[in-house]
Amino acid sequence: MSKETPCIAVCMMDPRTSLCLGCGRTLPEIARWHRMDTAERHAVMAGLAGRMADAGIAQPELAAGPKPD
Repeated sequence: MSKETPCIAVCMMDPRTSLCLGCGRTLPEIARWHRMDTAERHAVMAGLAGRMADAGIAQPELAAGPKPD
């Protein structure tokens, strides 16, 4: 996926938090993502890890990238 999106193609909404379990965005953020300017996208992306941690949602291994040997 592009660096302009946090999407990792694990698209499932958590009913408790209303956050995507793959990227941490809300449905309204996902819906207007392509209409956001770069600064707004980066601002959202900067808060996703903290948002998911606060909600008790572990980020998928796919988001972490390969593990070092």
